[in-house]
Amino acid sequence: MSNNSFSLAELMIVAASEAWRGSGEVLASGLGIIPRLGASLAKATHSPELLMTDSEAFLVEEPIPVGPRGDYVPKYSGYMPFERVFDCVWHGRRHAMVGPTQIDRWAQSNLSVVGDYKNPKVAMLGVRGLPGNSINHRNSFFVPHHSKRVFVEGEVDMVSGVGFKPERWNSSMRSDLMSIGVAVTDLCVMDFDGPDHSARVVSLHPGVSFEMVQENTGFPLGQVVGLSETSHPTAEQLAVIDKLDPHGLRHKQLKGNPPGIRKPEEVRS
Repeated sequence: MSNNSFSLAELMIVAASEAWRGSGEVLASGLGIIPRLGASLAKATHSPELLMTDSEAFLVEEPIPVGPRGDYVPKYSGYMPFERVFDCVWHGRRHAMVGPTQIDRWAQSNLSVVGDYKNPKVAMLGVRGLPGNSINHRNSFFVPHHSKRVFVEGEVDMVSGVGFKPERWNSSMRSDLMSIGVAVTDLCVMDFDGPDHSARVVSLHPGVSFEMVQENTGFPLGQVVGLSETSHPTAEQLAVIDKLDPHGLRHKQLKGNPPGIRKPEEVRS
């Protein structure tokens, strides 16, 4: 049963949780509050087989709430040091949701620099572990502000995470090990499962039109047959989210904490 009183952050958490549906027994990693709550909601509801850590050194039976733990005692189920995390990464047994600075039409991602690499306009933290992660296991994207600055017109300024651009792969590389899931944004849910891995809109958030998404994207978009509205959170899902985020950190992730149901004129007001 749908609930009409929810925030955009909660809508995005539920949409993000669907990224892990059917993933099987893989390590679910959501990087950032909304992606982490999405992964946690998935494990707590439709995909209990997902593996999840305490973000330190142990596997847990149930997702750990975000923020200060207080009296909460994790339910540990196994030892999971960094070495074993890397084993999961190299063998493709992980599905992460990351937040790149740029994404292009080939699903290549950038979290290193904006502008020329030798003289960048903005320098971030570098590629970090994304090259090894993206070439070995499935990755989805989280984009809190859908715009042409994120979904760029040409190629990303620095390829930190691999995608489907043929020219970036040579005969000695195994492109069959990488995989791209979905992109959950504040406007819609997208994937790269169109013809030749082209981007397409999977669902639109309330109050958002396909034309609005295309206007804020630097490359052409397709759309799934029967394009519909993103599923609203149920009362049961919202109750689980409340337990996973007892301090309300989700309400601070999007500017102004907008409601989940918006009129078109309110979407970018």
